[in-house]
Amino acid sequence: MATPAPMDSRFVSLDVVRGIAVMGILLMNIVAFAMPMTAYFTPIAFGGESPADIAVWATNFVLADGKMRGLFSVLFGASMLLVIQRAEAKERSAALTHYSRMTWLLFFGAIHAYAIWHGDILMLYAVIGSIAFFFRKMETHKLVVLGLILIVAQAVLLGLLAGSVWMLREAAAAPDADAEIVRQWREFAVEFGPIPPDKLAEDFARYRGDYAGILAHRLGPGFWDPIVANLTAALDTLGLMLLGMAGLKSGFLTGQWERATYARYARNGYLIGLPLLTALAIAIMASGFEPATLFLLDFAGQVLVNPPVILAHAALILYWVKSSAGSAVMDRVAATGRAAFTNYLGTSLVCTTIFYGYGFGLYGELSRAALYIVVLGVWALMLLWSKPWLDRFRYGPLEWLWRSLARREFQPIRK
Repeated sequence: MATPAPMDSRFVSLDVVRGIAVMGILLMNIVAFAMPMTAYFTPIAFGGESPADIAVWATNFVLADGKMRGLFSVLFGASMLLVIQRAEAKERSAALTHYSRMTWLLFFGAIHAYAIWHGDILMLYAVIGSIAFFFRKMETHKLVVLGLILIVAQAVLLGLLAGSVWMLREAAAAPDADAEIVRQWREFAVEFGPIPPDKLAEDFARYRGDYAGILAHRLGPGFWDPIVANLTAALDTLGLMLLGMAGLKSGFLTGQWERATYARYARNGYLIGLPLLTALAIAIMASGFEPATLFLLDFAGQVLVNPPVILAHAALILYWVKSSAGSAVMDRVAATGRAAFTNYLGTSLVCTTIFYGYGFGLYGELSRAALYIVVLGVWALMLLWSKPWLDRFRYGPLEWLWRSLARREFQPIRK
C-alpha cells in the first residue's frame, strides 16, 4: 500500500515522466508539422523511401508511435486526479475545480487546433477528462480493469472498421467492380498511400503559403479534421486516463514502489510489447505499406499492443528517477514536465514557424530522417528555458494563465 504524500507536496516522478512524454510526442508530430499528413502513417507517401527513412519510421512505430501520447494521457489522468484530491482536501468543490479547468482547456485546445496547428490533443483531453471525473472514487484494481476494457474496445472498433476497408479493397479489385466502389477505394488509398501530384501540389500551396490561407482552410474545408481525428482515439484515451488514475492511487507513478519492481515491470512490458510491435512493423513493410494492411495493423493493432510498452516506458523512467534523483539532467527534465502545457503549445509555435510559409518555409524540404535534427533543437530549447524560468516563477506561463482563468483570479507567479 502506497503511503499518501502531503497534499501540498510535489511529485518529481510525475514531472519527469510528463517531461519525457511531452518531448517524446514530438518524435511523431514532427512529421505532421513538416510534411503532408499521410506521411505521418507511411514513409512511402512522402519524405523518401531511403533505408534511413524506413528505419526511422520503423523505430518510431515500435517505440514512439502512440506510446508517447499514451504516456501523456496516463499522466493527464494522474494529474487530473491529484488536482481533484487537493481541492477536496482544502474543502473546495472538486466538480467546480475540475470542470472549470476542463472548460478552459477546451478553449485553449480550440485556439491551438484552429489558429496554430491541426494536430491538437487538448480538446480531446478536455472532453475525455470531463468524463473521467466520474470514475475518481473507483478502486484501483477496478480502474485498471475498466481502463484495459476500454482500450480493447477501441481496438475492436478500429478492427471492425479495418475489416470494412478490406472488403472495400476486395470489391474494388473484382473484375465487375462497380465504379462507385472503385472510386471509394481510390479515395481511401490516397489517404494512406503515395500522394497524387495534384493533391501534393495543393498541400504545398497551402502550407508554403501565407497564414491567411492556412487559417481559411482550417475554418473551412478542414474544420472537422481535428474533431474526427480525436474521435478515433476517444475510448483508449479514457482507458489510459483511468490507468493514470490507478497509477496515482497505487503509488506507481509517484515513485513509491521499489526500484526492483520498476525494473521488473519495464522488462516484462518490453518482452511482451516489443516483439509484437516489431512483427506488426515487419508485416506492414512486407506488404509494401499497402493501405488496408497499414490501416489494420497501424490503427487497431497498435492500440491493442501499445499498453505493455507504455507501461514499460513509464516503469523505466521511474526506475531512473529512483536511481538518479537530484541529477542535473533529471532536474531539467522535471522542469520541462512542470511546464508541459507551455512546452506543448510552444512546440507547435516553433515548428509551424520553421516549416510553414509564413515562417522559414521548410515544409516538405527535409527528408524524414533529417527532421530529427529539428527535434533535437526543439528538445534543447525545452530543457534550456524551463528550469531557469521555474527557478524564479511558480508556474510556466501558460500553466499560470490556465490556473488563473480556472480559479477566476490571478494567481501569484513569482516565488
